[in-house]
Amino acid sequence: MWNRILSIIRKEIIQTIKDPRMLALLIGPPLLQLILFGYAVNLDVENARMAWMDMDRTPASRDLLDSFQSSGYFRVTALPASESEVRSLMDHGKAQIVVRVLPGYSRDLLRGNNSSVQILVDGTNSNTAAIVGSYATQIILAQAGRVLGDQQSARRVSLPGKTGGSVPSVIPILTAQSRIWFNPALRSRVYFVPGVIVNIIALVTIMLTSMSIVREKELGTMEQMMVTPVRPIELIMGKLLPFAIVGVFEVVLVIIAAILIFHVPIRGNIPLLFCSTLLFLLSTLGVGLFISTISRTQQQAMMSSFFFFLPALLLSDFSFPIRNMPSVVQYLTYLNPLRYFMRIVRNLFLKGAGVESLWPQMAALFIFGIAILSLSALRFHKNLD
Repeated sequence: MWNRILSIIRKEIIQTIKDPRMLALLIGPPLLQLILFGYAVNLDVENARMAWMDMDRTPASRDLLDSFQSSGYFRVTALPASESEVRSLMDHGKAQIVVRVLPGYSRDLLRGNNSSVQILVDGTNSNTAAIVGSYATQIILAQAGRVLGDQQSARRVSLPGKTGGSVPSVIPILTAQSRIWFNPALRSRVYFVPGVIVNIIALVTIMLTSMSIVREKELGTMEQMMVTPVRPIELIMGKLLPFAIVGVFEVVLVIIAAILIFHVPIRGNIPLLFCSTLLFLLSTLGVGLFISTISRTQQQAMMSSFFFFLPALLLSDFSFPIRNMPSVVQYLTYLNPLRYFMRIVRNLFLKGAGVESLWPQMAALFIFGIAILSLSALRFHKNLD
């Protein structure tokens, strides 16, 4: 039995290497996704274009400007003097944010009155707008906290000289200090690169599996194989195992690239990652096997693979949080194997999670994998009969 399976595996590997289309699918998607999500796809906000409109022109307003420029998040690109200039900068996309310091800003600060700074943000890109607005607000609040602290320190120093008494008790100042876990620098690549593992395995194994079997139908070699002593179960194993090996190889490739090229740490257990990968492969290989039973040509198999892959990717929590989706769609994602593997991979890379916290996702992958692969194998066996 195993000799026949090994012969099919060897034949499959040779055919895949010699077929330019299959070889392109094997090399192209991993390389392209690593480049895109490692370098091109970047949600980080650095050097955002800022227009500074100072209507107060005092040392306090200039200190606020220095805080913006020294933060590393903003770069002053314009100094508008009128409303029309502000509108023109925003309309032409020359400024992502306009910070307007209103007249009397310094006077109100010194008197302890409410002082306002107006922030205008280009909301064309909602994600960037939210991040830019949040950074600007944090800088202004930090500046206000420093001013308040200086005023209270000066008041504590001046009171003893005026009253001749002792130094009053310290006036408490409430400050909030935040600490970000798992991704302290908030780098997009740290979030996206682990998810590339899920994308690559799903896309490559589904497409290669479905196209490999359909190719046998197109060439008319499927009938020739069935008149040999090879049994259906041996044919299925011989067809699926090479692409399971490909999936594991892709994981190794992405891990090496993540650590050496993109400097993304992996804090979890690597053997646990490979164990979860094998569970996930049960689902993707099963889907590829099922697609091969409903496709007559390799082109149909490719289109059917994309038809499954794209919705599954969108509902996997790769780039769009599932918690922000409508309730009906959130329940639908529980039927998506990519959802569970995406959570496993990111928790292993970023949090260093172990089996004690990942076993529900691993159990779900096992159940889905066995069910999908079994149903696809039965349908494939029936088609052969």
